[in-house]
Amino acid sequence: MIGRRQGRRATAPGGPPRPTSDAPSEPPRALLPTARQTAPVSDSLDAALATLTETTPESADGRSAPALDLLIWDAPNIDMTLSTVIGARPTAASRPRFDAIAAWFVEGAGDPSLPDSADVEACVFANIPPQPGTLQRWVEALRGFGFAVFARPKTQPDDDIDQDMLDHITVRAHSHRLRRLVVFSGDGRNFAEPLEQLVREGTHVVVVAFSEVAGYAISSDLLEFIDIEDVPGAFVEPLDRVRLDALPPDGAWLRPTRSLRDFVSSFTARRDR
Repeated sequence: MIGRRQGRRATAPGGPPRPTSDAPSEPPRALLPTARQTAPVSDSLDAALATLTETTPESADGRSAPALDLLIWDAPNIDMTLSTVIGARPTAASRPRFDAIAAWFVEGAGDPSLPDSADVEACVFANIPPQPGTLQRWVEALRGFGFAVFARPKTQPDDDIDQDMLDHITVRAHSHRLRRLVVFSGDGRNFAEPLEQLVREGTHVVVVAFSEVAGYAISSDLLEFIDIEDVPGAFVEPLDRVRLDALPPDGAWLRPTRSLRDFVSSFTARRDR
């Protein structure tokens, strides 16, 4: 089971969002028919785990817990690594399409009408700055696509949501039979060990990130890795990047992401301090 940092009481995100007037009137066609989704969880990890058994939970009539396919999206990490791989600030055309990602994830869960079909849940974890700007519309769009959103205020530069993601995975691993876990994050420092432990316990774990920054998953013998650009429809157009894992036979030029003169100027300034 996933370990937890001491001295940290993190909340867990709610389950499927309630319909709102701001949400689209109907979901994208690719998401129909709708698969079952999980119920909300308690406000804190401790409260949620207090109601669950230490072993695989069973219902009152002795049946095993429902299977669950869970998607976890590390918004700060994906946004940062996207900027890194394209060497520029992402635009609307270069950002991932959550509707297509939702469709790909749900299709991977299989036919919801089968007796042992899995529940599905997708959660986006985001740090919200003091002045959120257009993030309100982004959050409402995600909720309209069927994603739960866990939003934590970002008041300090080192504020993060990694433990919140691990906490929620722990809750779902207790309350459900975690069949498939799809983690969109290139953060191997915090995720490599707990994700590999879940594989040892019987969960199929898929890491989806950019190959340039996800060495922990690519080199793992236990984790399955998928480059995010290989998810069908994830981007409107191909990203401006050359992947070392998919080079053309004749090779490819990798142009600099920074002016040579700008780099030397900043290097000289640091050296002469």
